[in-house]
Amino acid sequence: MSAQKRQVKAVFRGLLGAVMVLVGLMHFVNPEPFIMIVPDYLPYHAALVYISGVFEILLGVALFVPQVRSLAGWGLIALFLAVLPANIWMATQGIQLPGLEVSPAVAWARLPFQAVFIVWAWAVTRPDADPNEASPDRE
Repeated sequence: MSAQKRQVKAVFRGLLGAVMVLVGLMHFVNPEPFIMIVPDYLPYHAALVYISGVFEILLGVALFVPQVRSLAGWGLIALFLAVLPANIWMATQGIQLPGLEVSPAVAWARLPFQAVFIVWAWAVTRPDADPNEASPDRE
């Protein structure tokens, strides 16, 4: 992997880490919007919001720690899958968050973005290729 690609990857990893920490903190600063989208069939809405917030913060910080970065990537993928039911619930139930009202079409259109976040987490946490290792394009 070229130095430029590693730098771009580091920028996107840092951006994801910062976003995860900020969103995780919002689970504590303003939990109500998150509580609103927890599906009714799940118990302990507030506890689930706080737990997911803790994991968002921890995993976001872990992206900056090379020794656990790969594990953080898999953790984020699991987290994005775990919160998918809340996003589906929001779309199917027409839940409108105060100040963030969206049309039903937008609520449904945002669901595929979970896949974008999953790919993002995977891409920025894969180990970099050894720069000393011969690659097909270097021969």
